[in-house]
Amino acid sequence: MILPACNSEAMNLHLAEIAKTVTPAAHAILLVDQAGWHVSKRFVVPANITIIPLPPKCPELNPVENIWQFMRDN
Repeated sequence: MILPACNSEAMNLHLAEIAKTVTPAAHAILLVDQAGWHVSKRFVVPANITIIPLPPKCPELNPVENIWQFMRDN
C-alpha cells in the first residue's frame, strides 16, 4: 500500500487492510515504534489486531532496523 503521507488516517487505512487479510480464526500482532501516527488518539485498531508498542529510543528491538542496517552494509 502506497499512501501520500504517514499519519493517523493512513495508518488506519493500513490496519483496515491488514485486518481484511487475517483469517477468521486468527489474530494479528503488530510491533510499532513510537512514531506519532502509531500512538495517536485517532488510531483505530480493528478487533482482530493487537498493537504492541516498542519502548522509545530502542531501535535494537525493532526488527525493521536490521533491514536498514543490511541496506547500508550492502
